Amino acid sequence: MLRPARLHDARAMAEMSRDLVESGLPWRYTPARMSALIRDTETIALLACEAERLRGMAVMQFLDEHAHLSLLCVQPMQQRRGLGRRLLDWLEASARVAGIGSIVLELRADNLSALAFYERLGFVQTQLMPDYYEGRIAARCMRRRLRHDAGAG
Repeated sequence: MLRPARLHDARAMAEMSRDLVESGLPWRYTPARMSALIRDTETIALLACEAERLRGMAVMQFLDEHAHLSLLCVQPMQQRRGLGRRLLDWLEASARVAGIGSIVLELRADNLSALAFYERLGFVQTQLMPDYYEGRIAARCMRRRLRHDAGAG
């Protein structure tokens, strides 16, 4: 079941980010930061739950012309079952309704499975940013256009 995150979900979301996305890096998406994102009216924090157990999550900020996918992660035992795609499809549909032209994201350059996932969904790499994460890990910047007139967004 997909549902919007609630404030009491912030700790579980933060821990999931720490363990699956931020592994080996300082913890940036802390419970306090997650709470702020959940409260932000320009951000959607979406959860995939099974019997109230967190299986996946996505956080996307809506700007004027593009949306920024800040986080998307799925528990390892739940991967390759379409959950990440369902989360992203839901967010993309919301972006289209909002008139957003493109979705942008950054991912760790060393995360080849995430790269393959996003490429399958039509994202293209726009830039490689050396030492993006804590001066140690490069980031791949990616974009998926939702409209043909969408600029670099």
